[in-house]
Amino acid sequence: MSVQDVIRDQVTNNDVVLYMKGSPQFPQCGFSSAAVQILKGCGVQEVLAVNVLSDDEIRQGIKAFSNWPTIPQLYVKGEFVGGSDIMREMYENGELQQLLKDAGAAA
Repeated sequence: MSVQDVIRDQVTNNDVVLYMKGSPQFPQCGFSSAAVQILKGCGVQEVLAVNVLSDDEIRQGIKAFSNWPTIPQLYVKGEFVGGSDIMREMYENGELQQLLKDAGAAA
């Protein structure tokens, strides 16, 4: 299975996937930490958090998969949402909460 197949499998078989540096319990960059806090603020209970620092193939592969150069990256129901800046903007205007609610991923 190629790294692209692994990523495709992760984003299609999980409602919410966050590719990040570190883990939700121990984020290893400010942007990843912000992304985790935003998801918590939206009431997301279940998220597949993928630590890109533990797998260089995934770290490079996710950038190619999304055609997006930075980490973190959020996927909801298989769709690429964006990085922490986009997440913050969507959170501030209520779009992210609605997207997650519609996906059944948040109360």
